[in-house]
Amino acid sequence: MIAHSEKSIASVDELELLLSEPQESTVRALAQLPGDVLVLGAGGKMGPTLARMAKRASDLAATPRRVIAVSRFSSPQLPQRLQSWGLETIRCDLLDPASLTNLPDAPNVIYMAGRKFGSTGNEPLTWAVNSFLPGLVSDRFRHSRIAAFSTGNIYGLTPVSRGGSLESDAPNPAGEYAMSCLGRERILEHFSRTANTKVSILRLNYATELRYGVLLDIAQHVYSGRSVEISMGYLNAIWQADASAVALASLLHASSPPFVVNITGPEVLSVRRVAEDFAERFGKAVQFDGVEAPDALLSNAAKAFQLFGKLRVCYEQMTAWIADWIERGGETLAKPTHFEERAGRF
Repeated sequence: MIAHSEKSIASVDELELLLSEPQESTVRALAQLPGDVLVLGAGGKMGPTLARMAKRASDLAATPRRVIAVSRFSSPQLPQRLQSWGLETIRCDLLDPASLTNLPDAPNVIYMAGRKFGSTGNEPLTWAVNSFLPGLVSDRFRHSRIAAFSTGNIYGLTPVSRGGSLESDAPNPAGEYAMSCLGRERILEHFSRTANTKVSILRLNYATELRYGVLLDIAQHVYSGRSVEISMGYLNAIWQADASAVALASLLHASSPPFVVNITGPEVLSVRRVAEDFAERFGKAVQFDGVEAPDALLSNAAKAFQLFGKLRVCYEQMTAWIADWIERGGETLAKPTHFEERAGRF
């Protein structure tokens, strides 16, 4: 565990070190899995520190391997940063069949490519990225283990009183983004069943860090004096490092047909309570718009806790770090989550 204040993370460098710190379960899993790790779509919000975690866990497990981050890398500085962490990088448009074919073989693949924001108005591209591309990747890496990110949005709205959707629940996606993500899962399942590809499907709800996430969105509204929309009145959130750790460890559970697991925090959080907690930390008043609906996008992650252990960072710690970060003017990614969206339009 790196040294850091319980109330403060001093810098982006310290944050990224903390976000890439592997759990013991992740180290054990990568010690048992031979061969290289290929992270597809590594240039997004979560990819860089997940790839770094794979490298750090492999080093701790004394398991020499290449960890290769693959992305279009719209940020020209990111490949250099990844390389400074001991990772290899490959620029690749995954939708280009020739580029996909030329990627190196790897027995372990983390599939992170996806499209959410901007889906409304450009639905064909969203379906191509979220449903067509998984078929190309599944065919190219049919002999690999694939841990593929999905979303809790595929469940649709569920009564808050249930405590969140379970992996056994029937999907009920609302909107083309969620429907295309269910398409991703079905394509992966098809290849898993027909080619015996070992797959784990990771239904993630709201990975959060200091620069991005639903808790940051709410905190920024409170800090700036903007009202908080509460019609989507409840949510789940998980510290991004905890989500990455489970994702990597899930490779050990990849199977045919696919292993499916929800990844999120243990609590059903009230948006109103979260806003009031930040208001107290900031010493500010908070205003609300709307009325809480009796249902929300919620998942139950009890299966993940049973298999991979407890999370390391709790809600109270996340809010303390985020409040301190905002008050000190820490940088953010300026990418709202649109958590308040109830009709699935992103």
